[in-house]
Amino acid sequence: MGKVKITLIKNGSAKVDCDKTEIVMLDGSVVVMEGSFFLCRCGHSKNKPFCDGSHSRCGFRD
Repeated sequence: MGKVKITLIKNGSAKVDCDKTEIVMLDGSVVVMEGSFFLCRCGHSKNKPFCDGSHSRCGFRD
């Protein structure tokens, strides 16, 4: 398993940097991500678990 770096962005998403990550979705399907991607922390994304920028519209603050 390679190194994974997760950076929380102030009032925003969580940036994930990695070689390869498998994300098991609620329906059991698997999404494979490589490189950098952003995960939602505000709960308002229409593309969960991924960030779609909704945090800026809903006033999310951490």
